[in-house]
Amino acid sequence: MLTTTTPIFDFDKWNSQLNELSKKYQEAGPYPHIVLENFLDPEVLDACIEEFNKLNESDGWINYKHYNENKRGLNKLDLLPETIRETINELNSPEFVKWLSAITGIENLQKDDSLEGGGIHQSGKGGYLNVHADFTVHPHHRNWQRRVNVLVYLNPDWKEEYGGKLELWDKKMKGCEEKVLPVYNRCVIFNTDADSYHGHPEPTTCPDNVYRRSIALYYYTIEENPYRRATYYQARPGDGNKKLLVGIDNAMVSLYTNIKGRLGSNDKIVSNILKVFSGRKKK
Repeated sequence: MLTTTTPIFDFDKWNSQLNELSKKYQEAGPYPHIVLENFLDPEVLDACIEEFNKLNESDGWINYKHYNENKRGLNKLDLLPETIRETINELNSPEFVKWLSAITGIENLQKDDSLEGGGIHQSGKGGYLNVHADFTVHPHHRNWQRRVNVLVYLNPDWKEEYGGKLELWDKKMKGCEEKVLPVYNRCVIFNTDADSYHGHPEPTTCPDNVYRRSIALYYYTIEENPYRRATYYQARPGDGNKKLLVGIDNAMVSLYTNIKGRLGSNDKIVSNILKVFSGRKKK
């Protein structure tokens, strides 16, 4: 149980830098974004890591495992450990969302209590996420336009040679413009437009007992006619024959996203299906 009296997110610290950070964010390329160090109280983050270490296969994980990605996620607040849950609640608080609106310049941002696609993420050795632009509309709220991602990394002693860098690609997918190593207490915030291409496409090479972990939260605005598209993966220049496989997987992801929205189902269902096809027994 967390006992620190230090705030999880230091509003005094970050509000004092608001004008500078907002300018830096909104003027950044290849699309608006910012990388922030020492984002949360270290004692809180250490407690989150300790809770992460105690999670196991039976704790409600969703397996995102298909051609374009290999990772796991847990996005049910009631299944998350106490400190991780408190941290997510802080980052979904009205005060934080107000700060996020000021940084990004996007008015009327709102949280997502269902943590659709977000929550906590983990990938081990060989994990990857091909370059993509995120789904643009919440599958269960058809007028919610996705606008901003917040990623907080929980990886102490993460080494350069492990890879796993978040890559930010230009809007025409000609080249990667920035790479961000997912080190401890680093936060990346970025706009999720239809061409905000990002990912960590090279499989990680960390040891078997080391994991690339993050807290991932997404924020929305309510729009009358939002632009609607599922997660859209892109082949990189030089990927050759992979382009066809990326495209086939895109079609499957789009189909699944449509079905999920119409039926009100969640990612745990497809996770269980994928376990069957991969020969893994459900625990």
